[in-house]
Amino acid sequence: MQRSLEEALSDIETAWQRQPDRLNKQVRLEQALTTLIEQQWVDGQRLPPHRQICQRIGVARNTLAGVIELLQSRHLLTTQHGRGSWSLRPAVSPPMGAASPVALSQRAQRILATSGASPIQSGAFVPGIPDIARFPMRRWRTLYATLTVPQNALLLSYSSGGYGPLKREIADFLRRGRGIECALEQIIITDGTHHGLELCALALADHGDRVVMDSPCYWGARNVFQATGLGIHQCRWQPGTGYRDLSSALHSPRMLYLTGARHYPLSVPMPIEDKRALVEQLSPELLIEDDYEFFEAHHRGLLFSPDDGRSILAGSFSKLMFPGLRLGYLVVPRALSGAINRVRSEVFREGRMLDQAVLARFMADGDLDRWCRRINREYLRRQQTLHDLLIDLPGVIDISPPAGTITLCVTLATDIDDVRLTRYLLNQYRLLVKPLSPVCAANDPRRGLVLGIGMVEGDTLERLGRQLAEGIRRFVERS
Repeated sequence: MQRSLEEALSDIETAWQRQPDRLNKQVRLEQALTTLIEQQWVDGQRLPPHRQICQRIGVARNTLAGVIELLQSRHLLTTQHGRGSWSLRPAVSPPMGAASPVALSQRAQRILATSGASPIQSGAFVPGIPDIARFPMRRWRTLYATLTVPQNALLLSYSSGGYGPLKREIADFLRRGRGIECALEQIIITDGTHHGLELCALALADHGDRVVMDSPCYWGARNVFQATGLGIHQCRWQPGTGYRDLSSALHSPRMLYLTGARHYPLSVPMPIEDKRALVEQLSPELLIEDDYEFFEAHHRGLLFSPDDGRSILAGSFSKLMFPGLRLGYLVVPRALSGAINRVRSEVFREGRMLDQAVLARFMADGDLDRWCRRINREYLRRQQTLHDLLIDLPGVIDISPPAGTITLCVTLATDIDDVRLTRYLLNQYRLLVKPLSPVCAANDPRRGLVLGIGMVEGDTLERLGRQLAEGIRRFVERS
């Protein structure tokens, strides 16, 4: 339904206010209008006069003109000179002569039935996104420009097992942050954690082999294993009591997948004693630990040992730096490193040498360590703020203790429909969070909300945190 011009103007002001204050005005306005056009307004919604928009939100006419031009180039707006601008959602027509769409594979249907990736990847409480606005991108661009010179033309070619200097920096990084001493040959550079897990599944498991995961689990890993044809079983883990309801059917799986020093998505320290007891009980052929939320204070929580012939560590820089980097690593047993590297070369090829070189220099110069120390302190402050705003709400059973990571998990009473709650928060408050129940096993009744704090800070965090609290309170009272 078409909004009146005054309603549309109010929509723009609200969407503008939801954008992080630290972004420049053009980016804030671009994201605000994009959100409205793609998610709220109908096709053909007329924009208010440009002068009114500028006055309402306090931007210059040339700033708005630049945003309008950009959205036109993305086919989200159409403008008629002297008449105005309208939102644009081009209809997708079926190809000529197409009788019916090609059916998705059963594998794809299973993945989409429990999908966890959101089409919206920006916003106040979107999980899994670090503070990309604060990241020292100027320094990153300087390093990129320095290394992009003619004498470094080999960086534009395929890599062979990964960039050597980056492997050395990763080995030092793991020694400092995790107390792990590994050989360079054990390190395999990947295009992020998902790619590393897929590589493990292809190289070390066959179709139908079993992988055991926690309940609740990391949805991304579950989808990777499902896509590669593995049979997935979940075992329930509860902070303070450990693993429960273990079935004899779980014994001797091909793989056991665990998140690292901190459990994801519960965002609490994962005791190594619980992991060790589970491994002794299940006797998996292979253990994969995914260091999803790297946090130095909990380096003793890893069961991984570089000298264990059945143990693999997966890590990524996406949650530390910025998601678009898509670089990660595996630390694998010496006896397997050569074969896994060859499998990677045969199936995926290898590249990203320039990005690897920039990351290696960034780490060697101490930039990554400085960034982690700085942003971990900031994440802790944000989590403390949000924790205090939500802890006393009706229906809230517990909240993960504040820490220097990007995730906060709110545990709700089991009679609260967390899936409906997330839809309510999106529709009524334009706040995007993830429900906990879809990543829990059938015998695990837990409900909750998984929140990200990487994209919001300061006064904006206070304001949107209060809106989140209000939304939860209203939903629970009406349920």
